[in-house]
Amino acid sequence: MTNVIFFGNGPLADSALEVLKTSTNILFRAKTREDLETVKKIKQEKPETVGILASFGVIIKEDVLNLFEPEGILNIHPSLLPLYRGASPIESAILNGDNDFSVSIMKLVKGMDAGPIYHQITLTNLPLDKFKIYQSLAQAGAEWISNNLTGFLTLRKSKTDPASIFPSYHLQNDADATFTQKLNKTMSFLSPETDSAEKTLRKIIAYQGYPKPKYTFFEQDVIILSAHIENSCSSDSKKLFIKCADDKYVVVDFLQPLSRKPMDTKSFLNGLQK
Repeated sequence: MTNVIFFGNGPLADSALEVLKTSTNILFRAKTREDLETVKKIKQEKPETVGILASFGVIIKEDVLNLFEPEGILNIHPSLLPLYRGASPIESAILNGDNDFSVSIMKLVKGMDAGPIYHQITLTNLPLDKFKIYQSLAQAGAEWISNNLTGFLTLRKSKTDPASIFPSYHLQNDADATFTQKLNKTMSFLSPETDSAEKTLRKIIAYQGYPKPKYTFFEQDVIILSAHIENSCSSDSKKLFIKCADDKYVVVDFLQPLSRKPMDTKSFLNGLQK
């Protein structure tokens, strides 16, 4: 098995690592800036080691990048680069109304997500579920790397044109790049008075886990865990409706009052009556 140093944090990294464990020998998982010193030591002792990254969140300086030349550290980035560079590509794609989701395998360089592309994969018909999208893209990217490791080892030995080994290899066009912003807690509270029902629902999906989509019902702030859209407001007393700017409604299915356990809407409403 090929020796690998893996860089990554969060759901994208966790899902990618599960795939890579079955086909490579993971020597070390770097999670912090301090771990980069260990990376240097391992790479110097075992120069054949391949570097693979997924959502690391730490700037890797040139002294470490240079250790992995010529193929570089292989970055699993969940977008069709140069679109959605930056910290929140999946969330941004959801918020922008995308229904297809992509992953790029690229060479990590000093510029943010600006390196050359080895391969790109687009997945269609995925459920509009943030965590399933993360998992699906991570698995697709990691599987492609696993299936093509011999090509990277050949590239290292021959130092030939990468395009001769990877037909999809190409440089990014920086003029076409779009950038995503880091999510923060100020985004939590929904604004249905100015957003359509579709946009409100996509915020609920995109903000799962973090920053957590919130709304106030009966003077209680709650985290909305799942919801759906209905065109009209029924008289069903066991439903929670959020009227949106397009006169459609987001109906809450599951929620979590702050400092309490998750529950369905019926349990939340029953609790108000006690």
